[in-house]
Amino acid sequence: MSSTDRSASSRMRDLLRQPAFWGAVAIVVLLVLNTIKDPSYLSVTVSPTTGYLVGNVIDILRASAPILMIAVGMTLVIATGGIDLSVGSVMAVGGAVSMQFLSAMGDSTSVGMALAAIGLSILITAVLGLINGALVAYVGLQPFISTLVMMLAARGIAKVITGGQNTAAQSEPFRWMVNGYVFGIPVVFLLAIAIVIVVALVVRRTALGLMIEAIGINPKASRMAGIRPRGLLMTVYILSGALAGIAGMFSVGTVMTVDVTQTGYLMELDAILAVVIGGTSLAGGKFSLGGAVVGALLIATLDKTVLFLGISSSATPAFKAVVIVLLCLAQSQRVRSWFARRRSAPPPASITTPEPVREGVAA
Repeated sequence: MSSTDRSASSRMRDLLRQPAFWGAVAIVVLLVLNTIKDPSYLSVTVSPTTGYLVGNVIDILRASAPILMIAVGMTLVIATGGIDLSVGSVMAVGGAVSMQFLSAMGDSTSVGMALAAIGLSILITAVLGLINGALVAYVGLQPFISTLVMMLAARGIAKVITGGQNTAAQSEPFRWMVNGYVFGIPVVFLLAIAIVIVVALVVRRTALGLMIEAIGINPKASRMAGIRPRGLLMTVYILSGALAGIAGMFSVGTVMTVDVTQTGYLMELDAILAVVIGGTSLAGGKFSLGGAVVGALLIATLDKTVLFLGISSSATPAFKAVVIVLLCLAQSQRVRSWFARRRSAPPPASITTPEPVREGVAA
């Protein structure tokens, strides 16, 4: 085998070891499955009434935006060895603050009012993330416990903000953020990708990413190396809260109404699944923001596939669980090694009867 062939084979093996690759494969498989049922599934057309691009692919991109936001924040939190179970409830707070503010202001055309609602939502949800970070970094509570408490408290805060009622508002600039298009692509998806790129540049072009990984791998050793874990823990939880607030605004902006009992409901599970699919270990350490993006797109594609195939709502969790388990098995190094050993195992030797030794012949 030539050196070129060996290098190509090595690159292929490295690619197969990447969990995000198998997530991309799962997306392709789901799209092919849907296309088999409806050959026009992947077609994108121009709406005659609005002039915007419409189609299932566009819907998937739009639906993936909130999952992208919470998945990126969850990735950084998990990389430190923690977890954030409150992102779904914080989404409800972000949506409730924005809708309540816009409803109180009553100006449906002011860009300034829309920006003020966005800024206020991000500020309040960042404060909730700050509380999570303080409980973990300074009080010393386990991340699971502190964020579980916040998950319950934030949902209650959202109900207090809206008075327990569904709150609707009118704001064309705010609505455009979620329902508008730029070059035929949903603005909400472009905003989500832009935020992901900014976060990725910050954590990968600076020492921040290495310090986050160091905390997740060995907190004591990182402290002895001069890294201050408390400040970094506060940073990742604040960022997770702020991104959850943005995701909440993305969720409620579609219909400009917040339902505090449903906004962000169980979204923390989708965020954790997206992170795991992307290859970030729940034990902390090395993380992959690109993998989280692939995981978020897979979750959105899977949700769309469930609806498209007409699967009963009662069977939806089981269907999603089967797909995720199969994907995790495909990612598992141990499973792939087992199949490799099975393929390379030599065939069993045939059993032959030894010939008898003839008399007079030396053995």
